[in-house]
Amino acid sequence: MLITLTGYMGCGKSTVGSLVADALGCPFLDLDVLIEKKTGKTIPQIFETDGEAAFRLMEKKILEETVKKYAESTAILALGGGTITVPGAVGLLQDKTLCIWLRATLETLQSRIEGQTEGRPLADESFAERLEQRIPLYEQAAHIILDTDGCSPEEIADEIIISCL
Repeated sequence: MLITLTGYMGCGKSTVGSLVADALGCPFLDLDVLIEKKTGKTIPQIFETDGEAAFRLMEKKILEETVKKYAESTAILALGGGTITVPGAVGLLQDKTLCIWLRATLETLQSRIEGQTEGRPLADESFAERLEQRIPLYEQAAHIILDTDGCSPEEIADEIIISCL
């Protein structure tokens, strides 16, 4: 079963996903890293040279390929914060993965990415507005919602392993 971790930037998808994968002895995949490997460009370069729409098309294609590849095995996939905005992504995540939303408040998310916005093309003045727009999509995609405020990555990983699997 492919376990997908969704949530806004700063919620801990990559950090927690790596911990869960290590504990389960299964592959950890990061959708942004897969996109960078496939395109030979960093995410900021893709946004700058090709634009967000082109990035989302690549994201959808690589998400579909990854879901298909890991349909019969256990793996952890950290999604991009905006993956759920790609048309068809919510349905794919609901139907073909165990999708876990790592939910955090705006304040928590902002504090977690403070000083780490380089390489995050959408960490701008629209941060809060974009989060509000995405919350309903995260809710639709998620089978499980974990509140991460005040929790360490290890605590969140343990919660996934103990309660959700």
